[in-house]
Amino acid sequence: MTITDKNAQIQSKPKKLLKKRRKPPLTFWQLWNMNFGFFGIQFGWTLQMANTSAIYEYLGARAEQLPLLWLAAPVSGLIAQPIIGYMSDRTWGSLGRRRPYFLVGAIIASIALILMPHSSTLWMAAGLLWILDTSINISMEPFRAFVADLLPKTQRTDGFAMQGFFVGLGAVIASIFPWLLNHIFNVNRGIEISSIPMTVRLSFYLGAGIFLGTVIWTVVTTKEHPPADMEAFRQHNAESGGVLNAFKELWGIVGKMPKTMRQLAWVQFFTWLGMFCVVLYLAPAIAHNIFGAVSERSSAYSDGIEWAGICIGVYNAACFLFSLFISPIADITSRKWTYGFCLFCGGVGLTSMLFIHDKYLLILPMICFGIAWASMLAMPYAILADALPSENTGVYMGLFNAFIVIPQIIASLGLGWVMYNILDNDRILAIALGGICLIIASALVSRVDDVGEETVS
Repeated sequence: MTITDKNAQIQSKPKKLLKKRRKPPLTFWQLWNMNFGFFGIQFGWTLQMANTSAIYEYLGARAEQLPLLWLAAPVSGLIAQPIIGYMSDRTWGSLGRRRPYFLVGAIIASIALILMPHSSTLWMAAGLLWILDTSINISMEPFRAFVADLLPKTQRTDGFAMQGFFVGLGAVIASIFPWLLNHIFNVNRGIEISSIPMTVRLSFYLGAGIFLGTVIWTVVTTKEHPPADMEAFRQHNAESGGVLNAFKELWGIVGKMPKTMRQLAWVQFFTWLGMFCVVLYLAPAIAHNIFGAVSERSSAYSDGIEWAGICIGVYNAACFLFSLFISPIADITSRKWTYGFCLFCGGVGLTSMLFIHDKYLLILPMICFGIAWASMLAMPYAILADALPSENTGVYMGLFNAFIVIPQIIASLGLGWVMYNILDNDRILAIALGGICLIIASALVSRVDDVGEETVS
């Protein structure tokens, strides 16, 4: 028997086993419990997204330096997610297949969240961002496969929409928490030279507890289905073991990437190029362009960063509410139409910020972007899940993350030059550039083959 024949035989075993297992539909509260951990994951991710650029600027970073300082985030995702996906597909223990990775990632992320606001130098903050983002990826990637593992095809859109619901809810609370501490609980920001405001520090401490607690809730309340034939599952893992063979198998899986996944890759590329512009520059843009801050030590800058948290809360609230309706809308129209329209709405909202000078008017583009964010969190994964072979769902979900992080890596390496040489370090122009990317992504959705809806029809 040749090596190729042997690998083909190995890969065929789990496919047959997984196809034998019937997936019963879950109740609303079962869907709630299995996705509740995503609330904590998103709480931590939003704290990172809303405050890291400001932390860098507090520590003396210039606008053109921010993309390179954020490089750790996409690189860690590119490396971690396919590996974690491959490993979780081949894991089974007392905690199941995906849940061990949720838990380990949550523990490491919680430690990093506690340490992050104590950064005293740029290199320390960048290093902690690397640890934090890697651990978030360790928790987040198996959650995508978790939904596909446990839910029948008829409930997958509902499952990913529930994730979007918790993403929105967690992000709303996380993004406005520094503002709440200052204006409602009267916590003194304590801004001093080379220090992070106390309101930010307390928010990160709270995020650490919520991240770990919600993930533990999902681990405890949701059980996974063991392989139909445990002996064959273990034999497959033993025969396909080894680091070198793992990379060979991953390369072979990449070569067999479903057509729908390749089409979604282009949509994801432009979507996340736009999203990364928002991650990098939304808070500093509001502080400098809307509030008129000229120094990171001024009260105007701190007020702008806190208001940016409100804006992030608004678009996540819109995501939270729209996620309740996105599945019914997709049923009435189609998943592709819903996805494309939402991305277009977000792109128009971001570009409109060029013409806004009042902080309250920012609410409108944030609502538009929140609608796009809800679709970004649900629609591509719902479409993709129906096109994936069940035996490699975790690997493909991990590889799919590459189409999120590659544009972020490109932006990290090249956007600083664009900011300095073309955009004159105008942060609001970077936001508008992100809006244009979303509009391009919305047009590319029409090229995607939605296998699941074609099968149903």
